[in-house]
Amino acid sequence: MAGTGRGGHDVTQSPRPKKTLPAIPQTRSAPGPPRTVGKGLATARRRLDYVNHARRLAEDDWAGVESEDKEGEDEEEEMDVDAGKKLPKRYANQLMLSEWLVDVPLDLEQEWVVVVCPVGKRALVVASRGTTAAYTKSGFCVNRFPSLLPGGNRHNSSEKVYCILDCIYNEAKQTYYILDVMCWRGHPVYDCQTDFRFFWLYSKIQEEEGLGEKSRINPFKFVGLQNFPCSSDSLCKVLAMDFPFEVDGLLFYHKKTHYTPGSTPLVGWLRPYMVPEILGFAVPATVLTAKPDYAGRQLQQIIESKKSKKLAAEKGHSSSTAAARNGHYELEHLSTPQPANSLEDQDEAVSQMEN
Repeated sequence: MAGTGRGGHDVTQSPRPKKTLPAIPQTRSAPGPPRTVGKGLATARRRLDYVNHARRLAEDDWAGVESEDKEGEDEEEEMDVDAGKKLPKRYANQLMLSEWLVDVPLDLEQEWVVVVCPVGKRALVVASRGTTAAYTKSGFCVNRFPSLLPGGNRHNSSEKVYCILDCIYNEAKQTYYILDVMCWRGHPVYDCQTDFRFFWLYSKIQEEEGLGEKSRINPFKFVGLQNFPCSSDSLCKVLAMDFPFEVDGLLFYHKKTHYTPGSTPLVGWLRPYMVPEILGFAVPATVLTAKPDYAGRQLQQIIESKKSKKLAAEKGHSSSTAAARNGHYELEHLSTPQPANSLEDQDEAVSQMEN
């Protein structure tokens, strides 16, 4: 069935992905329930946790976790923690973040999809109880406004209707570009695979009239982002396309990963000019694939950062100061550091991105 994709391009809608989990073989074990039963109970508990977590984010109701926080604070007191660096607890670190796609997976063409991302800042958007709130990755609320998202305005709200979205906010266009969905109309999809979440999001956006237009009750546009296959032919076509926004880079998602807050190797990030060198095939010469002046330096910095992290992991260290300083900016915003003329300037540029 032909239609308009989430990026505004004509696409052919693929058959609806099935929301299924891989079969778990039964095995004999020591006295106790079969492993399938244990796995089933664990899955049910995780599902309940996702439901409760989404409800808490939507309602800002954390009464049930006060005791857990107290225990965590007691543990922190025993550690040497700089209190000035603590982040807002409730809404911090709720987004699934990428890593640089330097180590290319063997199943990239078969098991991954790519999303073209606009320039902007990542935002956790929560529509609930008649208002819509936007939070930074660090958990700070930067805006509250009405929207046509379910639960996002006083004319469209009830106790069980709320949405939680992973977005990129572009200030120039006053638009929230929707990357992913964690909850829609009170139904959490954290434990659903990427292909199902993307299909679910695409279909639900079509049902909400006026969501992509600015109005008094919807002062910011909400626009879905299209995903594409990761074959070389598909990527070449994508890089030759015209997009209705300034392109920042490419996010690569594994089709079967669940939505897990925090950095994950199952979501990769590349600037468009990096595709031929990292993925190893020729691409058309377009505005997107043109190499900036800082291309060589940036690639070298990324590769060195990855090596530092690997060496630190092999030596048993949980972190590496140099790696954290030089390689963390891709996790903060989907953006590129400005050209720098010295190592000192590079560190300053990275620091600015982290802020």
